[in-house]
Amino acid sequence: MEELSDALTRQRQEEQRRALRALLARPLIRSDDPAFPPIRRHAATLRDWLARETGWHLQSERDFVRLHKRPADLQDPTRPATVGRGTQRKTLNRRRYALFCLLLADLERGDAQITLGRLGEGLGQAVGDPALAERGLAFSLDHQEARRDLVVVVRLLMELGVLRRVAGDEEQFLRRGLEGDVLYDVDRRLLAALLVTARGPSLVALNGADAELDLDARLSALSETFVPDTPEGRNRELRHRLARRLLDDPVVYLDSLADDEAAYLANQRGPLLRRLQQATGLVAEVRVEGLALVDPEGELTDEKMPAEGTEGHLALLMAERLAEGGSDKGDPAGVTLEEAESWILQWQRDYRRYWRKSACEPSAAHGLARQTLARLAALGLVRCQAQHEGGRILPLPALGRFRVGSPTLPGASGNTQSDPQPDLAESVR
Repeated sequence: MEELSDALTRQRQEEQRRALRALLARPLIRSDDPAFPPIRRHAATLRDWLARETGWHLQSERDFVRLHKRPADLQDPTRPATVGRGTQRKTLNRRRYALFCLLLADLERGDAQITLGRLGEGLGQAVGDPALAERGLAFSLDHQEARRDLVVVVRLLMELGVLRRVAGDEEQFLRRGLEGDVLYDVDRRLLAALLVTARGPSLVALNGADAELDLDARLSALSETFVPDTPEGRNRELRHRLARRLLDDPVVYLDSLADDEAAYLANQRGPLLRRLQQATGLVAEVRVEGLALVDPEGELTDEKMPAEGTEGHLALLMAERLAEGGSDKGDPAGVTLEEAESWILQWQRDYRRYWRKSACEPSAAHGLARQTLARLAALGLVRCQAQHEGGRILPLPALGRFRVGSPTLPGASGNTQSDPQPDLAESVR
């Protein structure tokens, strides 16, 4: 009986671990997903663990489960939402995020069914707001580029399950405008679960004068949480912030932590990592520059490296070149975007027979450079400076794992050991 009880306990813990991993990878899971039943079975346990360790709330409904994740760093621009896969993948930029939010507001006020043209018309009216116009946001269905942005945002809503296509095709809408309209059903329950904030927008106020808040103050107020001014309350907030970063970020560098975070981690690193590892199955790698929770199965990553295809090969080439010292002059302070483009132009000639044809056009070098560096930045391997900082691409310690040492033959005379690899793992989420 004891053996049976132990086996059942292990089975239950493993199922809880798989359910938690599924939520970390996909915070919104519908009932038709294979991960939905085990999450629902263990919803109470998962909800308690997430609230205690991360401060995240788990919403469990009959048709979906929603993990209300809030990132530790709200200013991190390296991991935007994407739609589609491979060469068809589209990234949400600031403009598309703004359109996404305006669409959510329009859908909240709308009916159970809506057309793509009606959504576009609603956006055209919304951007007429003076506050949006002052920030340069414009939208018109007469422009194909605007229709393309609208389609990207709508396809994200379709992937999330908020919209379900009933009739029509988005490609026809792109080419023909309102003559190729599309009809959708709206899932209002899923729509209501999308927004993740510490408090509702209607409750955002400063000294009772919400109208006086500018946009940045409103956004900041949405994410502010109440922290009790007690040692226990402050320590709980520190634990939550660190756990979020370890679960959500590919690498946590010690020099990126605030003084209070670094002090808490120095004292509580062992117990904190042990709890996170036990619940998720991730493996902690602790080094002098920082630490990471590594996923041996490679499931909890937005960007894989190494990866297949032209972009995957290019990312490895770029990582190796940057790890070796970057510029042709051996400048350790990173490289410029122009230097990265020049490398790609050379690689286009060297690997033409292996890459897809469109990636070998000279005009593609600029876009490939930006895309590749964005991938490395999302993995915590490089940091891209803003233009006012110099606009350079700076290698980070974890990039050192992609440095290739000199080949050696076992037992050969005169062999020297290759340089030791730097500390942080390349297999980071």
